Amino acid sequence: MPDSRGADPPDTTDLGRLRSAASCCQGCPLYQDATQTVFGEGPAGAKVLVVGEQPGDQEDLAGEPFVGPAGKLLDRAFEEAGFDRRSLYVTNAVKHFKFKRAERGKRRIHQKPGRTEVLACRPWLLAELRAVGPDLVLLLGATAAQSLLGAKFRLTAHRGEPLEPPEELAGLVPSAMATVHPSAVLRAPDRDDAYAAFVADLRAAVKLLG
Repeated sequence: MPDSRGADPPDTTDLGRLRSAASCCQGCPLYQDATQTVFGEGPAGAKVLVVGEQPGDQEDLAGEPFVGPAGKLLDRAFEEAGFDRRSLYVTNAVKHFKFKRAERGKRRIHQKPGRTEVLACRPWLLAELRAVGPDLVLLLGATAAQSLLGAKFRLTAHRGEPLEPPEELAGLVPSAMATVHPSAVLRAPDRDDAYAAFVADLRAAVKLLG
């Protein structure tokens, strides 16, 4: 078995074994300050695999993806669009919370993961794709999209469109779609319009499943 302290997942499609190995990952420095690895959750064989950016403060503490404010908005949007969250496999491009401490107090402020951290975690995401074998990969936000589609991918140019995966991922990603991260909806000046556009993207993703 490869050394799970690095960034090499074990050669298995068993999600339990992958989750256990990822809990020991030291492939980049983020593990030093994070509470724990936040691995993906959902059924093996899920038709849709959802990829976000990274766990936030609440996810880091709970050890589960999308359980904070953005996760609650995502659940509501999934329901409106026609997705059943329980049938989806939900994960993040980066498995540890990257943050900085507020100057005063103990509040942890989210920081966007860098390309090096995304690439360090990419083998785990690819292992999840092999284990789940989805029909559709739904990418939430630019970091998630670029983790699979390359650094040159521009979300603003291709949001809500059916996407062709890179040739190297053709066997793992039959089809893909990218939209904004739900946290972007929470930050939007006009949250209602942003939310409606987000749900419209998710409904377009539902149609891709046929």
